[in-house]
Amino acid sequence: MIYLGASAKEKINQLRKEAGIGMDHFIRVSVTSGGCSGLSYNMDFDDTPQANDQVFEDNGEKIVTDLKSFLYLFNSTLEFSGGLQGKGFYFENPNASRTCGCGESFAV
Repeated sequence: MIYLGASAKEKINQLRKEAGIGMDHFIRVSVTSGGCSGLSYNMDFDDTPQANDQVFEDNGEKIVTDLKSFLYLFNSTLEFSGGLQGKGFYFENPNASRTCGCGESFAV
């Protein structure tokens, strides 16, 4: 399962409204090679399911990821931190053995 925190849900709703994106679009999250710790998170709105997608629903929002990324994201929670010192969207990832200071990359 991939979870969605209340703070992230609120920000996603705001972004949907600003961009005019309806609920027919889901949140696609993935992990790619790169970043200072070796792996990086990616997130975007999408409306096209892919073969082998893993689909979850939490907090009223559909979250989709590919099978490879799910192995890194299992039991993670997508959160959002705003304000002057906020880091934006980030994952509380119990699988990460190390993360970078910005929270955008990690290692397992």
